[in-house]
Amino acid sequence: MSQYWSPAVRELTPYVPGEQPREQLVKLNTNENPYPPAPGVGEALRDYATDHLRLYPDPTSKALREALAETFQVTSSQVFVGNGSDEVLAFAFQAFFCHQAPLDVPAITYSFYPVYANLYGVKLRKHPLNKQWEVDIDALAKDADRSGVIFANPNAPTGHAHSLATIESLLKRVTDRVVLVDEAYVDFGAESAVTLIDRYPNLLVTGTFSKSRSLAGLRLGYAVGSEELIDGLLRVKDSFNSYPVDSLASLVGIAALKDVEHFEACREHVITTRERTRQRLEALGFEVLPSKANFVLAQHPDYEGAQLFAGLRERGILVRHFNTKDLSNFLRITIGTDDEMDSLIEALETLL
Repeated sequence: MSQYWSPAVRELTPYVPGEQPREQLVKLNTNENPYPPAPGVGEALRDYATDHLRLYPDPTSKALREALAETFQVTSSQVFVGNGSDEVLAFAFQAFFCHQAPLDVPAITYSFYPVYANLYGVKLRKHPLNKQWEVDIDALAKDADRSGVIFANPNAPTGHAHSLATIESLLKRVTDRVVLVDEAYVDFGAESAVTLIDRYPNLLVTGTFSKSRSLAGLRLGYAVGSEELIDGLLRVKDSFNSYPVDSLASLVGIAALKDVEHFEACREHVITTRERTRQRLEALGFEVLPSKANFVLAQHPDYEGAQLFAGLRERGILVRHFNTKDLSNFLRITIGTDDEMDSLIEALETLL
């Protein structure tokens, strides 16, 4: 603890990202896409005139917002962009959840939510998952006094996704505060709630280019919602950094959105490999939670999660182990290429 830190900084417990190893490992720990971005991304990078870097980017990111609006069949005034969905989520916490009442959130979900809550002084009301390891939508809607609701769909790190009808049932009950649906993994088999934003002005949907668009190294995220909610995010953004998305990132993001065929092929390949991996893990005795994401959460009844994590790392395979009470026996395994998943199964066969 430094004497120069403010009291608020002393109280922070920062988010801990997955390990980014320097050595050559089969890297299945950070939910990155195993396939390269769309070919048009490389072309955009090669053709980019570096002289443009001396100029500030468009503060409104108009071209990128228009490309996203076309993708989601909304208007550009219903779209917000930022440096990764984490930044967009941070702005949303500031814009919508800083009230006296608590924010309703699943007890097991994306671990950045409590970090933001602590940073911005937001009280959390955590709701346990149900017996099927699903986000309990009824519990999130139960209490009247709230600052809002936030959950990931599909949920991280469990992978379960609720149907559009279930999400709409929540929106019908929570009308006075913002309901934020974090759709970082939605393209791997879930239904997007973006189609509901015109009917529910308090719905905000966030997403990222890091997963299904293979652009984790670029840091590009977005939100889709009513103009009223987007204006709230813009007020925070323009009070923090009026030029959040650089011109090169915008160009690359647009190129990724244009190549629908590449996008569809990659996500379908991940889905197929995920189901194949689930079957092979279950054949080895693992309990694998149903997943609509680009990862699976699995545990073995005869082996501790930490033991399997260490054994896999010794064999050059890196997965994610959460050292928490509820998840200590689980491994979260990112879906890689078919060859990478074969290596995983072979290593587990030797360990077991």
